[in-house]
Amino acid sequence: QLQLVESGGGLVQPGGSLRLSCVASGFTLDDYAMGWFRQAPGKAREGVSCINSGGSSNYADSVKSRFTISRDNAKNTLYLQMNSLKPEDTGIYYCAATSTYYCSGYGLEYDYWGQGTQVTVSS
Repeated sequence: QLQLVESGGGLVQPGGSLRLSCVASGFTLDDYAMGWFRQAPGKAREGVSCINSGGSSNYADSVKSRFTISRDNAKNTLYLQMNSLKPEDTGIYYCAATSTYYCSGYGLEYDYWGQGTQVTVSS
């Protein structure tokens, strides 16, 4: 059974950092394209970053130069390093997997989702 479990969220002050993890089970991570999404209260879900099966990555303009997506194939784990956090980064963060080679910022193209982890950026 394919499963994704996120962790690493929490409360952080503006300017702080967090690293989110997404542990995959039931499949091999590097056979899938992976994505991170977030949803703020009252807003639609949005793509934050994604990584192709080959390892190249993409970022939303709002997080470029602040967030870094990476993958540890030995641990079957996806990461999202978030630096210089802003209040507008607050939301529930989800990781997702798709069996295609190329990743996408569109959630409908993903087949599997984790349960989410809450990130709150506030002073």
